[in-house]
Amino acid sequence: MFKRIVAAIASCLFAGIAFAGPTPAPANAHLYIGWPNNGEVIAGGKPFRVWFGLRDMGVAPKGVKFPNTGHHHLLIDTDLPPADQEIPSDRNHLHFGAGETETMIELPPGKHTLQLLMGDENHVPHNPPIYSKKITITVK
Repeated sequence: MFKRIVAAIASCLFAGIAFAGPTPAPANAHLYIGWPNNGEVIAGGKPFRVWFGLRDMGVAPKGVKFPNTGHHHLLIDTDLPPADQEIPSDRNHLHFGAGETETMIELPPGKHTLQLLMGDENHVPHNPPIYSKKITITVK
C-alpha cells in the first residue's frame, strides 16, 4: 500500500514538471545504485565498478518491447534529462542497451554525482520515470 501511495505522489509531482514517455512503468519498480555508496571515496587512476540495482521490473536490451522492462542509463555529473525525450548519449549519459547491470568507469579526481535512469526500448524514460537517488562520490 505504501509503495502505491509513493508511486501516486511521484506521478502527480512529475505531471506538473514534464511529460513522460509513452511506455508505462511498473507501479512498484525501484532503481538504485548498489555500489558505490553515497559518500564513497574511490582511488583514482583506475576504473571502478558501478553496480545497478532494480526491483519489480525486468531488464531487456534496446529495441526489445516487452511489458515492465527497460534498460539502464548511468548519468554522470548531470541532472535528469527531459522525461518525454530520448535520453542523450554522451560522456554524461551512458547507455547500457545490451541489458548490462554493471559497468566499469574511470573518473578524474574530484567530487562526482551518479544516478541511474531506466529507458524503454527507444531510450525514452518510462511513465512515470524510474530513476535512482543521485549519489555523490569522491575520486582521490
